[in-house]
Amino acid sequence: MTDQYTFRNPVDAYKTTGYPEQYQDGPGLAAELDPPADHGEDTYRGTERLSGRRALVTGADSGIGRAAAIAFAREGADVALSYLPAEQKDAEDVAALVEKAGRQAVLLPGDISVEDEARHTVRQAVQALGGLDLLANVAGKQQQQPALEDLTTEQFDETFKTNVYALFWIIQEALPYLPAGASIINTSSIQAYSPAPHLVDYATTKMAINTMSKALAQQLAPRGIRVNVVAPGPFWTPLQTAGGQPTEALPEFGQETPIGRAGQPAEIAPAYVYLASAESGYTTGDTLNVNGGMPTP
Repeated sequence: MTDQYTFRNPVDAYKTTGYPEQYQDGPGLAAELDPPADHGEDTYRGTERLSGRRALVTGADSGIGRAAAIAFAREGADVALSYLPAEQKDAEDVAALVEKAGRQAVLLPGDISVEDEARHTVRQAVQALGGLDLLANVAGKQQQQPALEDLTTEQFDETFKTNVYALFWIIQEALPYLPAGASIINTSSIQAYSPAPHLVDYATTKMAINTMSKALAQQLAPRGIRVNVVAPGPFWTPLQTAGGQPTEALPEFGQETPIGRAGQPAEIAPAYVYLASAESGYTTGDTLNVNGGMPTP
């Protein structure tokens, strides 16, 4: 069986022809994605790099968050899964995989774009896991809007509440519980560096995440808490089919990268594991770009 250590040509490791046009009502489900994404369910092999750790992962039901949660569990961490109530079935599938790896899974449905629910999610995770020393903020809102005139204040506000405010609330609430050696991993995007014209609000939040993380990394370094960022390029997740991209653009999704295809969530999970583990103990305030070769500053 292949795993993340298998030697192979990245160009043809996954689908290189176009994805079929499709649309899901938000937030989108992994179970309805065509073709299914690879989150590492059958391919990620752990080596106990996170043995005994206690992690909270937002957006853990599908896409990149799901892949990170699976990888954390297989590396030895107990995992609290944060997700929207509409994503319950996907979240239960992830919980089953975490438990199959011999680790504790905690299901935490809620809307982190609401301050009380975001903070409550942290408190629930701490109580259920008996503490917290790993925080992966992956959840995000992305809705394409070709014309600025059509970008409503409501959508602009929801995007910032989900992508930026929730980060502030969750990290602030978690800080009293995070010991020296803890790791915070935030999720930016290639959109922070090369923004698409139809993603004005989303791209703006992703650059804000980079800046917030660099400031926090300096503030928290003396306390022994590291803050880093993963910046994905085009990855095949329900986010893209639930309004994140124009439906007609899906057949060419990801083909603009030098590798020539979209990434699969399983291919980015090791980046989160690296930044979570002691191997990156001297790395803080950094942004790790995983984008198929697209140049970034």
